[in-house]
Amino acid sequence: MLQDLIRDVKRASAIQLTGRVEALEGLRIEASGPRTALRIGALAHIGAPNGPLAEIVGFRGELAVLLACEESQAVYPGAKVFFQTEPAVLYPSDKWLGRVVDPFGLPMDGGPELPHGPYAKPVDAPPPSAHTRSRIEERLHLGVRVMDLFTPCGQGQRLGLFAGSGVGKSTLMGMLAKGADADVIVIGLIGERGREVREFVEDALGPEGLARSVIVTATSDAPAPARKRAAMSALAVAEYFRDQGRQVLCLLDSVTRFAMAQREIGLAAGEPPTTRGYTPSVFAELPKLLERAGPGKQGSGAITGLFTVLVDGDDHNEPVADAVRGILDGHIVMSRHIGERGRYPAVDILKSLSRLASQLHGPDEAELVRNVRRLISTYSDMEELIRIGAYAPGADPETDRAIRLNEGLNEFLTQSQSDPTAPDAVFDALRQIYDASA
Repeated sequence: MLQDLIRDVKRASAIQLTGRVEALEGLRIEASGPRTALRIGALAHIGAPNGPLAEIVGFRGELAVLLACEESQAVYPGAKVFFQTEPAVLYPSDKWLGRVVDPFGLPMDGGPELPHGPYAKPVDAPPPSAHTRSRIEERLHLGVRVMDLFTPCGQGQRLGLFAGSGVGKSTLMGMLAKGADADVIVIGLIGERGREVREFVEDALGPEGLARSVIVTATSDAPAPARKRAAMSALAVAEYFRDQGRQVLCLLDSVTRFAMAQREIGLAAGEPPTTRGYTPSVFAELPKLLERAGPGKQGSGAITGLFTVLVDGDDHNEPVADAVRGILDGHIVMSRHIGERGRYPAVDILKSLSRLASQLHGPDEAELVRNVRRLISTYSDMEELIRIGAYAPGADPETDRAIRLNEGLNEFLTQSQSDPTAPDAVFDALRQIYDASA
């Protein structure tokens, strides 16, 4: 308790610089102040030292441009502005496990106040140096059969989950949170509907998944700086547990809403819109965020990242999806077409890829997966002819085998939330299905 009080006093004493609100338009605030001592990303309190928060997003002439992080009636022309001079930090600890917090580390689940951890973690920390990171050598069992088989994930790998609306993305995230062989799960829910946050915690995650998880959330009604900061805070919490030597799985839903929040911030700061209205800073911020996940230094843990991307109208080549795909170590594509046929998780095997599959699969496993993929591709090429009865059985042995494989494989890959699979069992089962199709 005494240490918490000392930290609070230090943080309060850091608020030394003041200014005044000169202009106000929506959530955009223009304030005077000691411009040379301020920086983009710094926080300020409006009206009082503990007043509503705003974030500096740019400068216009002699004025600082801020965006409010919360709605408040205390923001008005002439209001005093108290600028923070230290970087934004969180104080995560093991006591945060099982809790739901906001972007500033305050509880959102109605529970007691969160205790401060032993040291501060910067919210906007730079990614680790590429030369100090460990290599990815160990496989992380995810507990989802289709992913463990066809898009294997290493400890510290970063995968993108590309999905349209309503194809089972949240359900898959809940399966990963409960079934993955990780020590800690950190979940960032960015721009979700308020109703869905509680449903995800209670239904998709459940008590078992929540017990080893920290959830950082900013709902869709939160201002853009809060939504952006929620993603950054989730990575800061994950970095704390990584530095403790833990294997961390960071699930961020979604990168698209992070990009949309940064777009709002960029437009408010006066940046020009480019492709589909996204500002240049969006594509500068994406790698800064995503590169924070990955293996740590020798002797520390790793952050395995799974970042969801909402594809507008199932367009997998829209700007954010295209940029994210180029940064990450693999992509998992969820298909509405597959989901409509009743196979969940609705992962499109042929369009999904793990860039580390060759390192994580043994020789026999790699050969088996390669052969099964070939038969899946054969069935996909002939599917329309098969369904209308235009293909005559016996015309092509490879197609005949693909037809026999398809039914057993679809049944095997259909998996419910309460149906985890042991790591060794998935390849044995796939081998049996493949051999039975001969």
